[in-house]
Amino acid sequence: MRAVITVTGKDRTGIIAKISNTLYEQQVNIIDISQNVMEDVFAMVMLVNIDKCTVDFNTLIDLLDKDGEELGMKIHTMHEDIFDAMHKI
Repeated sequence: MRAVITVTGKDRTGIIAKISNTLYEQQVNIIDISQNVMEDVFAMVMLVNIDKCTVDFNTLIDLLDKDGEELGMKIHTMHEDIFDAMHKI
């Protein structure tokens, strides 16, 4: 099972470190990552494998939302099945 994580907000140091550490702590593997900074706006998309995640999906969402609040950013986590269904319409 995989999930798509998007992160947007004002660029600052430590964004990738904080999010990847949370994923590491929950045994979530980063499959692919793309990030871009446009002036001072940070945008990142991660594709992650959640097969070995140590918490349920809703708890993972809550943990990443907490990271987003601490960073002053918006983090959206979506199961790959939902992501695929939304883009087929």
